[in-house]
Amino acid sequence: MRDAGVTHSTPLLEWYDANARVMPWRVSPQDRRAGVRPDPYRIWLSEVMLQQTTVAAVRAYFRRFTERWPTVADLAGAEDAAVMAEWAGLGYYARARNLLKCARVVVADHGGVFPATCAGLRELPGIGPYTAAAIASIAYDEAAAVVDGNVERVIARLFHIQTPLPAAKPELTALAERLTPVQRPGDYAQAMMDLGATICTPRNPACGICPLRAQCQAVALGDPASLPRKTPKPEKPVRIGRLWVAQRPDGALLLERRPDKGLLGGMLGFPGTDWDAKGGAVTGSPPLAADWQEAEGEVRHTFTHFHLRLQVYVAVTEANPQRGAFLSAGEFTPEDLPTLMRKAYDLASSALMPR
Repeated sequence: MRDAGVTHSTPLLEWYDANARVMPWRVSPQDRRAGVRPDPYRIWLSEVMLQQTTVAAVRAYFRRFTERWPTVADLAGAEDAAVMAEWAGLGYYARARNLLKCARVVVADHGGVFPATCAGLRELPGIGPYTAAAIASIAYDEAAAVVDGNVERVIARLFHIQTPLPAAKPELTALAERLTPVQRPGDYAQAMMDLGATICTPRNPACGICPLRAQCQAVALGDPASLPRKTPKPEKPVRIGRLWVAQRPDGALLLERRPDKGLLGGMLGFPGTDWDAKGGAVTGSPPLAADWQEAEGEVRHTFTHFHLRLQVYVAVTEANPQRGAFLSAGEFTPEDLPTLMRKAYDLASSALMPR
């Protein structure tokens, strides 16, 4: 029953027309009314970047990507290493690998045009239900329910859903599907996300200025900030490991490209050990014979499922490596490294010569 959402969509869209956030990938409501259509490529790219990442962090990356590769065909023709280097710092590097796979399928199998339906988009590599719904609704006006964390929070409060997340996801998705209007579904989806990001926030929601205040059951019952309820997450385990940062007298650094599969797949990094899941003794051999010195401090980094602590060892040497290759300052920059490896570089830099 799509019309069940009319009482929610009308005030929400009126609010969005006046308060929509300005984003480099978004077509404003005013431009939409003037006939400007959203670019599916830009919508797709932004949604992939925004997974597990904030809008503030994504803006600069998005601008760089679209300046360097303005169309999906440009991205499909890019070198893998160039894309991975531009992605460095955004994290979740499987997204970058799937980005290239998807771009190449769109060009090779769809003539450079993204499918216009949610079902068609789901057939592309790396595009799941949420991303498919976002592209279909925003770029193609399909009445597909777009449900991210912001939308889950808004709906849980609107309907006073007591079931904790993640168990509540099917119920929240069903409600989102019921509420999504046939008219302006893309603007509605963006309005719901904006509402959750700016007014219906996790803490201290600004209910007094919310366009859905009159329909919100949590406001009526006086406990919006307590929703959505969440099942406590188990404590993340700590893994440990070691990295070796070697530099030649001419300033070149020893680096290797990590395997495509796994964490930091396809990215440049310093040779290291496996990351022990049990926190036991670190085992593994350095990539070359040298007078290795332990750097002061340690690298700490958090992934989705665990915390990582790494010892960093440094050496200045002319020895030939058994792993990786020495790269000069002209062949890479520290900005090409993923965040974890950049932390190791920063930690080691005080013990190494200037590059």
